[in-house]
Amino acid sequence: MKKGIIGIKLGMTQLFLEDGTCIPVTVVQAGPCVVTQKKTVSSDGYDSVQVGFESIAASTVTKPKLGHCAKTGQGAFRYLKELKFDERPELNLGDVLTVEQFEPGDFVDVSGTSIGKGFQGVIKRYNFRGGRASHGSRFHRAPGSIGASATPSRVFKNKKMPGQLGNEQVTIQRLQIVRVETADNLLMIKGAIPGHRNNVVLIKNSVKA
Repeated sequence: MKKGIIGIKLGMTQLFLEDGTCIPVTVVQAGPCVVTQKKTVSSDGYDSVQVGFESIAASTVTKPKLGHCAKTGQGAFRYLKELKFDERPELNLGDVLTVEQFEPGDFVDVSGTSIGKGFQGVIKRYNFRGGRASHGSRFHRAPGSIGASATPSRVFKNKKMPGQLGNEQVTIQRLQIVRVETADNLLMIKGAIPGHRNNVVLIKNSVKA
């Protein structure tokens, strides 16, 4: 990995290109992020940096976190995330990451928490077909049989069953950056990204670019 930043999803809109093409984009307020910790192969077994995003009052964080962030000399941060690099990064404690590292046309991977939809059945959760809708069927949205009888006399692990839908870590790969507005720290990314409005997301250069 060579590029990375933390941001907040502001919502979706659309942009018109010079040829009149309309592109749906997600607006992300990304950075500035401060390097709060640097890990190396010699000390931690791999190369990475930890970055902080969104400054908060020192009275609202725990003493360990405050002491951890104090090394940067820029106060405490609400969000801390780690960016792992393929090679030793040329970043030091206290360095600031902004949207200037990205350019229109870059491809990125965006990770965030998907919208939680609560407890759902197998039709909504896994797109099961369901039973007949005809009169007298008595089988419409049920999951059906979940196991055999004598053999193997149990239900296999990871069987698709009703349960919690959403509210999990999701990464969407190879999304293209359409516009970068450095004055307002905004990234406009083509298409949709995980989560609701004001959701915190991690943006990294794409592994499939």
